[in-house]
Amino acid sequence: MSRSKKSRKSNENAPKLAPRTKKNERVLAGKKQVAGNKAGSRHNASMIESQANGGSAKNSDPRHGSKKPVQLNIAVQKKPENKPKGPKLTDEQKLLKLEDDPRLNDLLDMLEEGRTLNPEDQKWLNKQLTQIEALLDKLGLDDEFEQSQPTKAVSDDDLFDKFESGADLLKDFQNKD
Repeated sequence: MSRSKKSRKSNENAPKLAPRTKKNERVLAGKKQVAGNKAGSRHNASMIESQANGGSAKNSDPRHGSKKPVQLNIAVQKKPENKPKGPKLTDEQKLLKLEDDPRLNDLLDMLEEGRTLNPEDQKWLNKQLTQIEALLDKLGLDDEFEQSQPTKAVSDDDLFDKFESGADLLKDFQNKD
């Protein structure tokens, strides 16, 4: 079968072209109007003249941003004056305050459990414990604490006597029921 070329002519059923219009009747679809100022509007001669005359163009400057001048040298801040402190705490109050500290209690609990503390916490804990010891020495409570603890039995005979007396007390307690 031989090939036949398509015809460029259209028949009656083909779409019709729009009728031609005259050149002066056409509406030209040129570039869209761009929003904003013209390029180089800051350097227009008219702008420069208006600034030189009254400076009213300074207020209508289309540029954005702050026009406030920036100070380049830094002022040295004054140190705040000492604030009046409240009444000083007594040594007993300081000791109670240190002993009631929840962080101190948490760290001591962690040590009793056998955990290791990080260096910052260990340093803080040592500082607090030395303060507590100093206050105890100052108040004279440290000596009483050491004296109130029972002394350790030196010999095996003393330990055995202590054990037997405890056994007798246990038997008395059981017989009371």
